[in-house]
Amino acid sequence: MLLLFFILITPPLHSQKTSFNDSLYNALEYRNIGPFRGGRSAAVTGVPGEPMSFYFGSTGGGVWKTTDGGQTWFNVSDGFFGGSIGAVAVSGWDPNVIYAGGGEKTVRGNVSHGYGMWKSLDGGKSWQPIGLTDSRHIPRIRIHPRNPELVYAAVLGHLFGPNEERGVYRSRDGGKHWERVLFVNNNAGAIDLVMDPGNPRVLFASFWRVRRTPYSLESGGEGSGLWKSTDGGDTWKEITRNPGLPGGTVGIIGVTVSPANSNRVWAIIESQNGGVFRSDDGGEKWIKVNEERKLRQRAWYYTRIYADSQDEDMVYVVNVRFWRSKDGGKSYESIRTPHGDHHDLWIDPEHPSRMIIGDDGGAQ
Repeated sequence: MLLLFFILITPPLHSQKTSFNDSLYNALEYRNIGPFRGGRSAAVTGVPGEPMSFYFGSTGGGVWKTTDGGQTWFNVSDGFFGGSIGAVAVSGWDPNVIYAGGGEKTVRGNVSHGYGMWKSLDGGKSWQPIGLTDSRHIPRIRIHPRNPELVYAAVLGHLFGPNEERGVYRSRDGGKHWERVLFVNNNAGAIDLVMDPGNPRVLFASFWRVRRTPYSLESGGEGSGLWKSTDGGDTWKEITRNPGLPGGTVGIIGVTVSPANSNRVWAIIESQNGGVFRSDDGGEKWIKVNEERKLRQRAWYYTRIYADSQDEDMVYVVNVRFWRSKDGGKSYESIRTPHGDHHDLWIDPEHPSRMIIGDDGGAQ
């Protein structure tokens, strides 16, 4: 009885409060443990047919959604995943289907990696992991316009060293299984990926050899280049050296196809003789239409280009400023935005005046 009484009145060890002298804490100071520069966004998308709905992925805070045109935002990834987001895509066939890829594309001194691919079937209310866990950085996701189960991911891979999980990946079953359909080498990964809106079997992919160290960044070299597929990714042809494109070493490349004219393709290329290039025959031959530094400064941080969804002569370039061309890419005017340092753009396929842009200040 005495033993039982002792057990009943003795509190368990985990409930006993341990106190320390306050002087032990005096030397401690608050320190930043990240995420670093977590407010910027390099991944944005809208929802076709839902003019008030948008998503953006931050470099340190997961995926966010608005249903009132950006007046208010709420996080939809908390409790499932978070951290750095490199790509967000919504199915045009079923807007409840969303794919998100981890790891920002904005490579700078404070760059954060992610943890693979995630998928939602209910508009962001819940998520499930769907693989590519060693990808680190996923800059682009493309979904077939009539089949939300057919999805492609551009995987950049590790920034600080070589790895095998990089290149262009394809899933035919909504992310349950992935196949690598394009691989160049273990030092270069896919940085951009575009699907021809008029023919989803036509894909363009750009590869980038990039290497971060604690104190430097190397951009360009073996593996950087531009590729094209005409059979949904089954086979690919390198077009880096097609007539009109720059020779020598190339670095990061952004690419886009005009929804108004599938033969019109633009590429913005980091190179000694780089600039904005245009093809009017699906990538066979190219002409340089602009070489201004304002469009390609700090190439490793920007270098993305976007075709207008209705006007084949209109194209946008994101950089420190937001640039628009109305003459096929030859000349550009600056469009004023709330914040500088732009990284991603989504244009409504039916109403091109409706768009969302991601930058160092978040999304607008």
